[in-house]
Amino acid sequence: MVAATGAPALVGSAPASARTARAPGSPGIRRGSYLIRNGAVITVDRAKGVLPRTDVLVRGGVIEKIGRGLSAPGAETIDATDMIVMPGFVNSHYHMWSAIGRSFTASDGGFSYYPAKNATSILYTPDDFHNSVLLGCAELANGGTTTVHNWSHNTRSPAHADAELRAHQRSLLRARYAYGHIDKMPADEVNRYDDLARIRREWFGERPHFDGLVHLGLNLRGPQQSTDAVFHEEMKFAKASGLPVAIHAPQEAPNNVDAVDYERRGYLGPDFMIAHYVPATAADLAAMARTKTPLSFATHSELRLSSTGDARAALFAMREAGLTLSLSSDATSIAPPDMFEMMRFTWNLGVPWTGTPSEKAKAVGVQEVIEMATINGAMAMGLGDVTGSITEGKRADIILVRTRDLNMWPIGNIETAIVQGGSASNVDTVLVDGRILKRNGRLLAYDVPDILRRAHRSATRIRNMAGKTLAF
Repeated sequence: MVAATGAPALVGSAPASARTARAPGSPGIRRGSYLIRNGAVITVDRAKGVLPRTDVLVRGGVIEKIGRGLSAPGAETIDATDMIVMPGFVNSHYHMWSAIGRSFTASDGGFSYYPAKNATSILYTPDDFHNSVLLGCAELANGGTTTVHNWSHNTRSPAHADAELRAHQRSLLRARYAYGHIDKMPADEVNRYDDLARIRREWFGERPHFDGLVHLGLNLRGPQQSTDAVFHEEMKFAKASGLPVAIHAPQEAPNNVDAVDYERRGYLGPDFMIAHYVPATAADLAAMARTKTPLSFATHSELRLSSTGDARAALFAMREAGLTLSLSSDATSIAPPDMFEMMRFTWNLGVPWTGTPSEKAKAVGVQEVIEMATINGAMAMGLGDVTGSITEGKRADIILVRTRDLNMWPIGNIETAIVQGGSASNVDTVLVDGRILKRNGRLLAYDVPDILRRAHRSATRIRNMAGKTLAF
């Protein structure tokens, strides 16, 4: 096996809720002491790189020690021989309320993402939200994603928000719950976030429900879905709240997100995430770089939905500007929340074009897309010192990937194997905060048949109410 190097220097700090503690709601899954022995470790830490045949000791939810020949009396040994050990993936932009809508679009392309969303978003009950988010969380855990930004842009009522948060409590994944608006809210109506105070008090107050795994954020429609005046009014509220903020930038013309103006107004910064932004100008990207504003790049979505420019050109412009790029899935009716596929797709997209500004640029490498899928996402969510790399003192969000599978073996370069060959089917073990959610290829933290049954029930009812027939 060939070693390679890992990730950027760690920056940022965890939100306050990431440092609180109370037992979560899912029973039977406890933190343990584990000695992960003899794995090929992709640390995603540039000071350490890739460490063949290395041990990782986990105690109390913390990565306590990394090295060869470790001894840990009392710790359970996990044999990682012929496995790749790496940090869990981070999905920085996922509309989880609509996970059950993954195939609501028509086969002829006519009933595409926006028509499907517009026809169904009003039909979701709180129970549907719970079923959808829990389905999404189980799928993420199965595929090795341990942290997700739940960008809830159809928060229809207090009961809907509670339903999503109960699903997060059960899921045991690390997450940001970004409280949002009701889908198709009038563009000239200010979102007052009327339920925010209650959510902060009941779910994130003195007795938080998530054992530090979930923190609260806001997502704003931005000028893409509201007027400029409404957006700036909502930003006043968001700034006063002290919560991290996320907005969509347009994938369709015109480009009405003005990062240069937002820098002047004091909006930009590590706690202000922008998704998409394919039509950003060089000046916009420079403003984001100066302020360390993170950008979530939803590779499939940028190609499928963007009519403002070429996603490949945008990717190279964003890299050239020095942005912290993370990867995301957007919505399941566009792409699955599969980080292996996102890494592979982004790596294949990242080839310079002759006769374009990217002509002399360096091609996107496998190490780079692994960083986008892990540490960059953690930094984008303010969790750079909590997760995103195998580093002593960080929380134990770790996955083990089998290499002696038909699509992986034989192994040459370890990082290349993950990006070119890896899939969710190769994920053997998943730990989040020192708890084992998946072991020996089987999910332990979820009642999968029940999740599938409930998701099917919700999806069938919504499709039938929308006038479409499921092909089951």
